[in-house]
Amino acid sequence: MTASGDAPPAPNRPADGRRRPHPLDVIAIALAVAGAACVATGLLPRAAAADTLARVVPLLLFLGTVVVLAELTAAAGVFDVLATRLAVAARGRWLALFALCVGFAALTTIVLNLDTTAVLLTPVMVTLAVTLRTAVAPLAITTVWLANTASLLLPVSNLTNLLAAERIGLDPLAYAAVMWLPQLAVLAVTIILLWYLWWRRDRPAGGRFPAPPVHRPADPVLYRTALAACLLFVGGILAGAPVGLASAVATGLLLLGFAVRSPGTLRPALLPWRLLVFVTGLFLVIQTIGQHGLNDLVARLAGDEGGVAGVLRAGGTGALLANLVNNLPAYLAGETVLPVGDRQRLLALLVGTNVGPLALPWASLATLLWLERCRAARVKIPLGRFLATSTVLATLGTLAAVGALLLTG
Repeated sequence: MTASGDAPPAPNRPADGRRRPHPLDVIAIALAVAGAACVATGLLPRAAAADTLARVVPLLLFLGTVVVLAELTAAAGVFDVLATRLAVAARGRWLALFALCVGFAALTTIVLNLDTTAVLLTPVMVTLAVTLRTAVAPLAITTVWLANTASLLLPVSNLTNLLAAERIGLDPLAYAAVMWLPQLAVLAVTIILLWYLWWRRDRPAGGRFPAPPVHRPADPVLYRTALAACLLFVGGILAGAPVGLASAVATGLLLLGFAVRSPGTLRPALLPWRLLVFVTGLFLVIQTIGQHGLNDLVARLAGDEGGVAGVLRAGGTGALLANLVNNLPAYLAGETVLPVGDRQRLLALLVGTNVGPLALPWASLATLLWLERCRAARVKIPLGRFLATSTVLATLGTLAAVGALLLTG
């Protein structure tokens, strides 16, 4: 994998200067139109659509505000400061940098969600690799792998977690008490494979790199405000506040700081409309398809057996469906056919849809966003190597996490 030092061309802008629609924009709008058509034509009854939207609105509030929080946190320089401080703390040692980057990506995923890691940490890691004059591949792959595999521990780490926690009635701390061992298991697999398949192979001569200077934020006040907002968000989650409320309050604090210190930074593009439209349309479309045959297919795949075999089958079904149709609709379809009281199989399905969607690039929205950020940074992905190693991780990681889930009872 290589990255050019030249400035990338403006994305989706042809020679005549007119902006072409981004492929993900087209997909999001198409899904929204399809979802509206399902309701308008009666393929999806309006009562069912209303119930779905009532469930989606709190998720959209969280998703919209947490992405704005993350974008403004990045604009305040928090991620750049942390990344360069990690490099300085590693003292030129490649193995130490590996451990620190893994911890940074995992922590970001756990507390700010996987899309934040994919969208915001990818350019930071790529820039860090270029600054250190080391291979870009290990740092770039770290973001996308940890975005998916570190998303089990808290409800806020992944939209699917929020749905599962709501369905089985677990607050954040109770959810974490159930999922800590599966999360630890899949992180162990990720770390081992990441080191031996990417970092160890591409390490610099002598295993050392030149330490960079620490990044200094342009506005220390905004930097401290962003740190305070992130801590407020995490504290609210741990205190049991609704995730949408916690992210909205934290985002409001940071918006106020930028309105005073840097109003020009606040622009409509900060709102992740594409993501919000995509999720809304996806819920409606998948619910419609579910009522017209998908639910029956998923029920046959998941089966109705209990015990170890049933849990493993649920996890495998989640991973398979995620790679066929994307992880969010895969979870929604699986959730529909599993009994509410069958917590272990529901969580195994969740593991499969969180960890499994690494084998194919469209299986996770986070992976799609990561690929787009790599393309914008002119980073060339060795697709064959990426897919082969990611498939190994998806398989072993899912098995390890589901096995750990069985141990928790």
